[in-house]
Amino acid sequence: MARQYGRGSSRPRIFDRNPRLAPPRTQVNPMLRLNDFATLILLLALALVLGCLTTSAAWAQNSTDEVHVNPRAEPPAVKDQNFVDPSVKTHGKPMKVDVDLVLVPVTITDPMNRLVTGLDKENFSLFEGKEAQSIKTFSSEDAPVSLGVIFDMSGSMSSKIERAREAVVEFFKTANPQDEFFMITFADKPEEIADFTQSVEEIQGKLVYTVPKGRTALLDAIYLGISKMRQAKFSKKALLIISDGGDNHSRYTEGEIKSLAKESDVLIYAIGIYDHYFPTEEERLGPALLTEISELTGGRTFTIDNPNDLADVATKIGIELRNQYVLGYRPKNGTRDGKWRKIKVKLIPPKGLPPLRVYAKTGYYAPTE
Repeated sequence: MARQYGRGSSRPRIFDRNPRLAPPRTQVNPMLRLNDFATLILLLALALVLGCLTTSAAWAQNSTDEVHVNPRAEPPAVKDQNFVDPSVKTHGKPMKVDVDLVLVPVTITDPMNRLVTGLDKENFSLFEGKEAQSIKTFSSEDAPVSLGVIFDMSGSMSSKIERAREAVVEFFKTANPQDEFFMITFADKPEEIADFTQSVEEIQGKLVYTVPKGRTALLDAIYLGISKMRQAKFSKKALLIISDGGDNHSRYTEGEIKSLAKESDVLIYAIGIYDHYFPTEEERLGPALLTEISELTGGRTFTIDNPNDLADVATKIGIELRNQYVLGYRPKNGTRDGKWRKIKVKLIPPKGLPPLRVYAKTGYYAPTE
């Protein structure tokens, strides 16, 4: 809403120029005029001194009031060529749980890979290591999510690009108004094409102008996506990867990205679009790579061989994100040692249901002192 500014008005001063009302002119002694002039100068000087004192007092009052305002952080006193603003560093410390309550998102599916909803807190048991934990909080409500899409724009995507764009559109249709999104595309290297926004149209518009070319730096793109999540607004964070091949052009290794995924507290989902024939070893290993990374975080990978299935699978992932169970517990082991703590979620299903599968993150890093 635009601000409206009103223009102040003041009444004009009126000077009566009627000669009949003017006072009679009198003769004044020149010496009296000189004394009056000296008096006027003295009065002006006195007024100037009083004005300075008033301004100084007002300034002092303002200075006292400003103590209650938090000052901005000052930049380094001396410019160092190696200085990097911490907000833009990508190689930061691992993200670790730093609260007493550990939250574990859980997805349940049936043998036909269909989502199972309607379960209660009593249907779950939770272990940290070998020790059972008491579930303090339980929720199946749809909470706002910070979402990142990692989109393969390598040359091999040329024949699938239109279906892949449609999949992104369908994925965003499942979003809530409160959600925020960003997008990273990758070929020879990853590139952030859209910062966090709540405008789905903004991301869709930028995706239209991307052109498939180059090789596949998948692992580097995952690294950039997880690093970007440090700026996320919401505690629930998820990445969706859409790719048609294994990595063949990254600086980061598979082991480094798996370690980062374990540390990140970010759900990773993936859609792998693969041909029946894999021309290279990297492409042959692509499905297993995405599956291992996603399941570490509690997400999962959907593998398809028909680009026409992309939109349906993307919609399914979006709905799944909205229908997860979230278990919260306070670890009995309160040691702040920064070590990896394994988590195991077990299901106690109601009678009459077929065997169900549980998807949950495999652990977390304890906080440090």
